[in-house]
Amino acid sequence: MEHFNTAPAPQARRTLLTCLRSPHWAGRLAAHRPYPDLPALLAAADEATYDLDEHDLARALAAEPPPALPEGAYTAASTALHAAYAAYADKFGHPFVLCLDDVPPGEVLDRLLAAVRSRLTNDPVEERTVAAEELRRLARGRLTHALQGRDQPRRARMRPAPRRARPASAPADPSVHV
Repeated sequence: MEHFNTAPAPQARRTLLTCLRSPHWAGRLAAHRPYPDLPALLAAADEATYDLDEHDLARALAAEPPPALPEGAYTAASTALHAAYAAYADKFGHPFVLCLDDVPPGEVLDRLLAAVRSRLTNDPVEERTVAAEELRRLARGRLTHALQGRDQPRRARMRPAPRRARPASAPADPSVHV
């Protein structure tokens, strides 16, 4: 925590941007340093996430890769999940996001399939709220790990989902990944 509090602002913002791809969010958290402890920083991060405007939220969502597939996932399950991710992105205009930090590795695939199927029934306004909450949870977990100097072990056991090609209407900003 001390290193984060005393780091130059650009370095702190870079660290924060690895947790959530919102320059507004990262700038706000970096500007309000020092934080007395990790819980205080996490509370500030939650508040800053809730305060993202539509543009910042859209940018952060667009930068998220879809959840990774567990190693050894059956081809049929992987194909179904990729199709569901594509349907989700087509319907909502951003990648499917889901925080899996507390999910045992053996349950990841089932949780992914159930969540994407369930959330495809949401209307766009309802889904934006759900996706924003998942994004907040992802940022919170990443921030905790970044400041504790730990990697997320489950991520090492998963392979990334293939990225979809950028649609012609998507922003050409190289820092935004679709």
